[in-house]
Amino acid sequence: AEAVITPMRDHQRYFPVKAADGSLLPAFITVRNGGKAHLDVVAHGNERVLRARLADAQFFFDEDRRKSLAEHREKLKTVVFQRGLGSMYEKTVRLMALTTAIVEEMAEGDADDAALADARRAAELSKADLVTGMVTEFTELQGIMGREYALLDGESPAVARAIDEQYMPRFAGDELPQTPLGVALSVADKIDNIVGTFSQGRIPTGSQDPFGLRRQALGLVLILIEQESTMLLSDLVDEACDLYDLEEFRDKMQVYVADFIRLRLKNVLSERGVRYDVQEAVLGDVDLVADVPVRAAYVERLLASEGGEALVQSFVRVGNIARSVTGSTLDPALFKAEEEGALLSAYQAAAAARAEGEDTLPTEQALGRAIDTFFDAVMVMDKDARVKENRLSLLKMIDDYLLETADYSKIVLN
Repeated sequence: AEAVITPMRDHQRYFPVKAADGSLLPAFITVRNGGKAHLDVVAHGNERVLRARLADAQFFFDEDRRKSLAEHREKLKTVVFQRGLGSMYEKTVRLMALTTAIVEEMAEGDADDAALADARRAAELSKADLVTGMVTEFTELQGIMGREYALLDGESPAVARAIDEQYMPRFAGDELPQTPLGVALSVADKIDNIVGTFSQGRIPTGSQDPFGLRRQALGLVLILIEQESTMLLSDLVDEACDLYDLEEFRDKMQVYVADFIRLRLKNVLSERGVRYDVQEAVLGDVDLVADVPVRAAYVERLLASEGGEALVQSFVRVGNIARSVTGSTLDPALFKAEEEGALLSAYQAAAAARAEGEDTLPTEQALGRAIDTFFDAVMVMDKDARVKENRLSLLKMIDDYLLETADYSKIVLN
């Protein structure tokens, strides 16, 4: 249907007509300036133009079908991906490795042979439709024609659908890939585009974004969030750097991509109505992309809870003292006050709740009370250097735990 709708809608600006069940009807609607005179002539004229368009599409389709999608792929060797980044054929080779690695990661290292074979095949054929007549003439059909040709070639439905889903979301508000293989290929394609383009110094600035990297990065973020993915951004960047042989620039690339993704996450949080200071508090660490909105929602819930702002003040107080502490080890045997042991127990309860996936708000509220009691009863900077260092170690351990959720010092309190 897309091969009929695209020339009708995008080239002729006609409205396709569908039945109640969504099937395409042999009719279209168009709009013209002028009165009611000679409407039959106008209708016939538009029909004639559309027939010519559809005849062209039929011709391109028939020509394309003289070869399989795998045979079309060979022509990608003559198509430049980007200046300095090789051909589209070479890109598909990288995508085969990336997609397979992502499928393995999504399966927690337990992907079966069939899933891995589908991953390699989907990536192998992912760009083959770019050199077909249909996509050359109707560029909006990239991925869509790849899906249809793959099905006609007898490829598995999972492979065919992934070829289509790799480009999702195509525009703001578009649907996201829904199949595991579609997710993997889409993520692989986007991270390859971002890392490859950045490696050539083509980082979007101002309104200039000729390769659409902002849209692709936002798509990557939205996919990872919707999938509640445990994939780390740094791992994806590392995989892409390996395939581009960017060992010398690996550390810089990690920073560039993290900063770029951070801005897209900021947009997502803003659209969800998250307070600006909460955004700043949770955006320090964006490695686990899918966790950022979850942490933002938690911080807002904590602030809205009874005594929430006082709790944040307690957390900030810990950070003010412990943030600069390095290289120390906690020894409970050095505790001199019962409040030290109580604080350690409160921390351990909160950490255990988090590790078990439980709601940590109750245990963190208890932790806040233990912090306040500790500071009321204990002098951190004890005359005994070992006791002082031990207390600083305890606070450092708690601060590190809190930073995994947010940098509470960024919160603006009333």
